Amino acid sequence: MAPERLQAGYLVAYEPLREQFFDAHVPCEWLELNEPSYILYTSGTTGRPKGVQRDVGGYAVALAASMEHIFQGAPGDTMFTASDIGWVVGHSYIIYAPLIAGLTTVMYEGTLIRPDGGIWWRLVQQYGINLMFTAPTAIRVLKKQDPALMEKYDLSSLRTLFLAGEPLDEPTAQWIQSALKKPVIDNYWQTETGWPMIAIPRGIEALPSKLGSPGVPSMGFNLKLRNEATGEVCAPGEKGVVTLEYPLPPGCMQTVWGDDERFVDTYWKSVPNQIVYSTFDWGVQDEDGYVSILGRTDDVINVAGHRLGTREIEEALSAHPAVAEVAVVGIADAVKGQAAVAFVVLRDADRINAPGAREGMESELCHAVDSQLGAIARPARVHFATMLPKTRSGKLLRRAIAALAEGRYPGELPTIEDPGALMQVREALGS
Repeated sequence: MAPERLQAGYLVAYEPLREQFFDAHVPCEWLELNEPSYILYTSGTTGRPKGVQRDVGGYAVALAASMEHIFQGAPGDTMFTASDIGWVVGHSYIIYAPLIAGLTTVMYEGTLIRPDGGIWWRLVQQYGINLMFTAPTAIRVLKKQDPALMEKYDLSSLRTLFLAGEPLDEPTAQWIQSALKKPVIDNYWQTETGWPMIAIPRGIEALPSKLGSPGVPSMGFNLKLRNEATGEVCAPGEKGVVTLEYPLPPGCMQTVWGDDERFVDTYWKSVPNQIVYSTFDWGVQDEDGYVSILGRTDDVINVAGHRLGTREIEEALSAHPAVAEVAVVGIADAVKGQAAVAFVVLRDADRINAPGAREGMESELCHAVDSQLGAIARPARVHFATMLPKTRSGKLLRRAIAALAEGRYPGELPTIEDPGALMQVREALGS
């Protein structure tokens, strides 16, 4: 740190304070169970931040139950949740849930590829980690790393890897499960719910996992898929909006901080003819009750009258063995209304360095989409980058990517992990 900054009035020396307060006892502050525990801001689909207000008692009960019935953590276990502590996953599963359940929690400050792509696996070996929790995007980053970095560490203590934060595509799930040779369990939830609303309740019933689905509705969540136009409950296999009927279970948000009217208007009035909570996510539920998440309702693009989910296009591209990461966004098109544009990170960037190789790979990837989804879903362009903009918790900043693709300002991005990724997208667009 620069010497002049060390003189700043807000800085204090650590060592004297440590000595002064080392033996200090701070008593626990007992609260009535409905008192707010914290307020966490999320933009959701609206872009204008909403303060998610959570309670104390219900939240503690929900987290304790989830550790037993979903994560199967027992006192004495060690859990490593690789997320940003400022996000809901960090609040719930770095801090509160493991400690409530008597586990040791590992807090890691840094990226997953510094000093190298084996740092997480080194932590597993060093601390005997039993449970690990991260986002699918992080696994896609690890997929690009040298496999030897995983093989050099003893991962025998690790029982299960849990993934959440965005839909888990089958190629990513298959790759990490094959590499780890451990169970990989998906789950689905939101900042607003505070804990998984769809999961495999392994502590209750050893249901099998299904690739492409995070599982079945968790205890307490009366989850229904509803038709976006009529509000009627969808039949098995029919695409609909994922909704929750009231009352919401313990752990879910109480309201929007300081704005009860916005809480009702935003979450409870968007489904026609129904008073139900909308997740603003598309999904489909099979006859066994398993739910697959198809992406945000605002991730659906309209190409020449055809409604396409960007997540489905991403999954088709991810299935190509050369692809490590991909983001698909919709941009304005004067003829078709919208067009799909893909941004791809290759496992080996040198594959497109030879003359004509870039065009050949773009054609190959477009053909992969054609063969799986049809020509209407083919991206208008496939751009190649070495990294994609993500939050510190590993979630892709698709809105920022779409803004850059349309020549717009991407907005303030305080949670971005590496601002240099935005320049990568700009350079990809110019190539």
